[in-house]
Amino acid sequence: SIHLKENQHPLAKRGKPGSFLLTKINDDTLSREYLEMMSSQILDVANTNDSSTVEISKTGASVIQHEDYRIAITHPPFSESFEITIVHPIIQLSLEDYAISEKLMERLSDRAEGIVISGAPGSGKSTLASGLANFYHNKGKIVKTFESPRDLQVEPGITQYSKLDGSFDNTADILLLVRPDYTVFDEVRRREDFRTFADLRLTGVGMVGVVHANSPLDAIQRFIGKIELGIIPNVLDTVVFVKDGQIQKVYDLELKVKVPSGMTESDLARPVIEIRNFDDNLLEHEIYTFGEENVIVPVGKKSKIGIEKLAEDKIRETFKKYDPRAQVEILSENRVKVLVDEQYIPSIIGRGGSNINELEKQLQIHVDVVKKDSEHYNLDSSDLPFSFSESKTALIFNVSKEYTAMHADIYVNDDYITSTRIGKKGQIKIPKRSDVGRNLTKLASSQNDIQLFLKDF
Repeated sequence: SIHLKENQHPLAKRGKPGSFLLTKINDDTLSREYLEMMSSQILDVANTNDSSTVEISKTGASVIQHEDYRIAITHPPFSESFEITIVHPIIQLSLEDYAISEKLMERLSDRAEGIVISGAPGSGKSTLASGLANFYHNKGKIVKTFESPRDLQVEPGITQYSKLDGSFDNTADILLLVRPDYTVFDEVRRREDFRTFADLRLTGVGMVGVVHANSPLDAIQRFIGKIELGIIPNVLDTVVFVKDGQIQKVYDLELKVKVPSGMTESDLARPVIEIRNFDDNLLEHEIYTFGEENVIVPVGKKSKIGIEKLAEDKIRETFKKYDPRAQVEILSENRVKVLVDEQYIPSIIGRGGSNINELEKQLQIHVDVVKKDSEHYNLDSSDLPFSFSESKTALIFNVSKEYTAMHADIYVNDDYITSTRIGKKGQIKIPKRSDVGRNLTKLASSQNDIQLFLKDF
């Protein structure tokens, strides 16, 4: 970007998201007369050139979009002095240029229809939004954008809408008549923007919203109070946080009726929005009404100590006789859930339930025997040989190409880390900046600490 201000040296901001450097272009001091002449020429071109549009024109401020240059002109009485700022996109990226896991790519491609891209100014949100718009367009979807100014770098087949009669509400009325599959809203900021975003999503339009926020939780927080709490998971299903031009965190939202974490009485059950880390499905936060306030509460991993830890170990040892990788979850003082592989369930239950009844008498608790789901290790899976390498942004596991499109579990020193899909050419790519990538880097001191197991889906 170029920054030209009255009685100051011209400045340029160079670099990429996360590593910008402000430098002086030359030692000349810019006069008001020079900047007025320049702004007059810019406005003349904008009014006569088909590739230029005046996006905003108010007393003391104008915003012009000339091809892919966004030009903001401010002067008194709006600003204390004359200033011209010219912004040009650094780079145009496709989704393939990001370190996106196979799991997230499947989500964006097949399931996600209420996406929020959040991040600080200059973090690369709009670049990712442009890549996502082009991705859906290339999949044969009808894609539109809501922008003011219209500066997203998208394919010619994507129509870019601005405010109609000064309001995106009016634009939304027209949008529903053209039947889009996806709409990119850059950016959702004002209260009416949040309502328009929610209204379009609830009508069935796939929405991608760009929101300024310092964290993914802040992005979710901005929707609270603008729309009803209970419909937030229906409006947002995927929250992506961008930092330094890369996807750093992804959250998944789901509405449940339950007792909030940390509370014990069953009569305290209420609608709770669970915010889970998309990479490992770990519950990190909950949103619910407490008194008259809507609160976001962090959910820490409960540490088991004392008698509870001893009880869990005792129960686990009992069921390891049937499944060496049995997992135990204590539900209450007299009830536990045991997760085992499906093939061992008949032997645990026994004929007519005789064996499980005997085990319950022995342990003096009620036992729920549950088949392990896709997040847990499956004993039928086989140890996968692999080679390991790294790129600048990802940890790469290479297995035989015959396993392409199959699923694998990743363990470090026998501790489950994540489940993932084996991609093209037999590669598993784990973004270094993701929670899974950080866990692998932290827990594994060498390749020998890591195990891959092929899953039988």
